[in-house]
Amino acid sequence: MDSQTSPSSQPPHTFQVDLRGLVDLLSHHLYSSPKVYLRELLQNAVDAITARRAEEPDAPARVRLFAADGGLRVEDSGIGLTEADVHDLLATIGRSSKRAEGLQDVRSDFLGQFGIGLLACFVVAERIRVVSRSARTPDAPPVEWTAHDDGSYTVRTLPHEERPEPGTTVHLVARAGAGEWLAEPRVLALARDFGSLLPYDVRVGDEAVTDLPAPWNRSYPSPANRRVALARHCHGLFGFTPLDSVELDLPVAGVRGVAYVLPSAVSPAQRAGHRVHLKGMLLTERGEQLLPDWAFFVRCVLDTDSLRPTASRESLYEDETLAAVREALGERIRSWLTGLAAGDPQRLAAFLEVHHLGVKSLARHDEEMLRTMLPWLPFETTDGRLSLEEFAQRHPVVHFTRTVEEYRQVAPIASAQGIGVVNGGYTYDSELVEALPSVRPGTVVAELDADTVTAHLDTVAAADELALAGFLAAARAKLDPLGCDVVLRAFHPLSVPALHLDDRGARHEQARAQAEAQADDLWAGILGSLRGSAPRARLVLNHLNPLIRRISSLNDPELIGTATESLYGQALLMAQRPLRPADSALLNRAFIGLLEWATHGEPAHGEPTEEQGGH
Repeated sequence: MDSQTSPSSQPPHTFQVDLRGLVDLLSHHLYSSPKVYLRELLQNAVDAITARRAEEPDAPARVRLFAADGGLRVEDSGIGLTEADVHDLLATIGRSSKRAEGLQDVRSDFLGQFGIGLLACFVVAERIRVVSRSARTPDAPPVEWTAHDDGSYTVRTLPHEERPEPGTTVHLVARAGAGEWLAEPRVLALARDFGSLLPYDVRVGDEAVTDLPAPWNRSYPSPANRRVALARHCHGLFGFTPLDSVELDLPVAGVRGVAYVLPSAVSPAQRAGHRVHLKGMLLTERGEQLLPDWAFFVRCVLDTDSLRPTASRESLYEDETLAAVREALGERIRSWLTGLAAGDPQRLAAFLEVHHLGVKSLARHDEEMLRTMLPWLPFETTDGRLSLEEFAQRHPVVHFTRTVEEYRQVAPIASAQGIGVVNGGYTYDSELVEALPSVRPGTVVAELDADTVTAHLDTVAAADELALAGFLAAARAKLDPLGCDVVLRAFHPLSVPALHLDDRGARHEQARAQAEAQADDLWAGILGSLRGSAPRARLVLNHLNPLIRRISSLNDPELIGTATESLYGQALLMAQRPLRPADSALLNRAFIGLLEWATHGEPAHGEPTEEQGGH
């Protein structure tokens, strides 16, 4: 084949950029809001000044923004562009977004300062005019680049007097419907939001934008003054007055800032929004991945020069550096907690009153934190609201339940019998109780079950139980279809007539039996084969209770059955257990039965009595 017709010899072609399509991509997919146009303008100006100061340390460092007549003018004293620079820029536009590493490399080179960032201005502008004069090539004439949102542009040189000093001026003309974004109040608010920590003199008209040094970098007369100043800063930034503030200082990672402790509880599943500045410029106010998940009780604001932004520069790039910073910031918050435990128990108690859930989340995986927090973390117990440390000192065996329902079943009875029980039904609590022996050697921890509770209840004299054999047999027959046994015990408090006890094993067997009853023959056989020696639920009748004494003396089997169902339903309600359909039906049946019994022998309304001539 002739080499001239070979595919490899075909001349290369270049892509043509559709500016309208690119602007649509920027506005609807890359950037979250049109407001980022101002950040890009500020970033361009700051980069230009940084580039000039790298060569001229004493060069002026000014950025001025002027909003008027539906337009915006941004002037900087940066390094500027030559005509050749502009053409090179236009030939390589978009270069800075192709590769992640290019975003940093090109950003440090002024030729890449505009790129996608300047095109982002088309989100709010129909025309962009740039006038620039290079500081690197002082003899080069000023250059003007004018672009329209239809994709057309012109480049021309200007007389020297058009721009005597090096630097760049960007003129924006608002597009239809976007004028509010270029109005002075909006420009000032956005400039202060994005640029309050920028290291140069930035002004909108005569109004200063920067507020340096940052609140956490200032010196204060005393620690108390510092806390007050940071609390004021937090209220202005996030809208709340913090419980406390945690200094975040990682010089190795180039991170400095503060974490503010929320004054009210939040869900652990709620993602925190942190404000992250990159070299002074606000990168994002929704930096969710900055802290470990367990630190959901703080909101951070910080400045960094080491973390990498994503292509839109609205969030952080997930890499090893961010992972290391996240771990280090988590360690700072952990150190603050341990410091409070050691030196300021009142502030720690105030914090835990609101955010004990977050600390428990951390303590699950951190033995040192669990050991530190043991005297402080609150748990619901049969002795009241106590720490595990204090509870373990009172009880040789730390019993716990895995659900709130189980705890409510046994708490009054267990307390009266001297059994110490921790309610492990709340988030993280059972895990922490089980971890107790690892940080408190010698502690015995055991899950409470129905057998343990029953074993602590006093047995009834054999003669008394034999005398009630008929009553117990009728009661057992009534509850047997519900998978529940009936036992007689004597226990305190006397006011409790009956106690419903089950555990996970009993509930599992109950669910299996219910499924077996509803299954076809094949599945019923399979489920039946799974029947084991799993314990059944128990209705424990209190022989010391006067009501039980009266019911046990009944001779009517039907009335005994109705009374037993009533006791069973009342015990379920006392335990605050979710009711199955069968349980609800039983409660209704027992209620109606008691009403019928209570009104037995009474004449219906309007019926004559014997005295009135009835039969």
